Amino acid sequence: MPNGDNWQGDVLRDLRGASGPPAAGIGGPSASVPPAPPSVAQASGTERIPAPTHPPAPAPTPTSAPTPAPHQQAHTPQQAPTPQQIPAPPRPRRPSAPDSRAVVDSALSGTARRPQRGEPVAVRAARAVRRIVSSSAAREVAELTRTAEALQQPVTTGRQIAVTSIRGGAGKTTVAALLGTAYAHYRQDPVLLVEADPALGSLPLRLGAETLRWTTADLADIVEPQMSLLDVTGYLVQLPENAWLLPGSQGQIGAMLDTSTYERVMVALRRYFGVTVVDCETLPAEVARVALSASQARVLAAPATLDGVTSTYAVLQWMQGLPRHMIDGTVVVLSSTVARPGIDVEAAAEKLRSTGAGVHVLPYDRHLAAGGVLRTELLARPTRLAATRLAAEVFQLSQKRR
Repeated sequence: MPNGDNWQGDVLRDLRGASGPPAAGIGGPSASVPPAPPSVAQASGTERIPAPTHPPAPAPTPTSAPTPAPHQQAHTPQQAPTPQQIPAPPRPRRPSAPDSRAVVDSALSGTARRPQRGEPVAVRAARAVRRIVSSSAAREVAELTRTAEALQQPVTTGRQIAVTSIRGGAGKTTVAALLGTAYAHYRQDPVLLVEADPALGSLPLRLGAETLRWTTADLADIVEPQMSLLDVTGYLVQLPENAWLLPGSQGQIGAMLDTSTYERVMVALRRYFGVTVVDCETLPAEVARVALSASQARVLAAPATLDGVTSTYAVLQWMQGLPRHMIDGTVVVLSSTVARPGIDVEAAAEKLRSTGAGVHVLPYDRHLAAGGVLRTELLARPTRLAATRLAAEVFQLSQKRR
């Protein structure tokens, strides 16, 4: 009688014909005893069948091969395929290249007026005279030198800086474009600007891109670890001064970006770029929250208005309940959208600083207020200085967080 604890010995005795006919059900589909391991069956090249009750048939002659019985043909064991015979799994197909789309429709591009400078001629002339007759020029040069040195510090891993806001129209995209432009100007390693706001984001327009093709969602299924920087940049929009843009959409309503897609893209691209600036959705969108928690520094854009400062202060109070590095690595940018704001901007900035976050004021600039392509040579000098100081502080904060 077969022993369940020594089923391998029972199988070997049956193969040698030392025992009688096997018990019914052994080896069948409903048997409780496990079958012989594949190595035993393959080594013997035989099949476990009942022992014969009559004399065996004479051995076939060498010139003729034995013809197995019909019941033996039906139960002949199959040889396991070798590793060379196992077909390799099919590689995932890359998405087909989408068609290029213009950032601005040709019928609308002619409606834009000629861009103007950030401040009038009289203001620029008065500032030039003051710099000549005073000693502020030397101090300004020294400050710019320190700022440039801070911006040019090397990084061991790519720094990711997320820019978001409480609502639309707060200057979020403008701040992201200013930061990316500053990093591209001062740094030698590649800089990437990512649009994680696919709902008709205006970052490509601000940066002067003419056509769009691949988007953030497209690149999530394309980037592979073995790709080089040259391979990756082939899917991006090239910008001046060693910078690239990854759009969030092609200007189509309804384009969505989920958190898993965003995470795959950012993890894959981090090793190619020294600094990545992410133009996020407005809070409390899910992708924006993920971007804020995963980045090394955060920028919160807010309009220099009473309701803008009030909403921003509430968000900073909420961030005080999060891990300390969240508020320590956050900078608020108060943007003046009119020449004479309706609040005391400096007093509002001090109130926001009391939460532990840094605060920078971006002065009113006619060129930025027009909302067209950002041209740094047309910015007012105070705007350029403020944007450079902001970029330096945010970059230093990102260096503190690994």
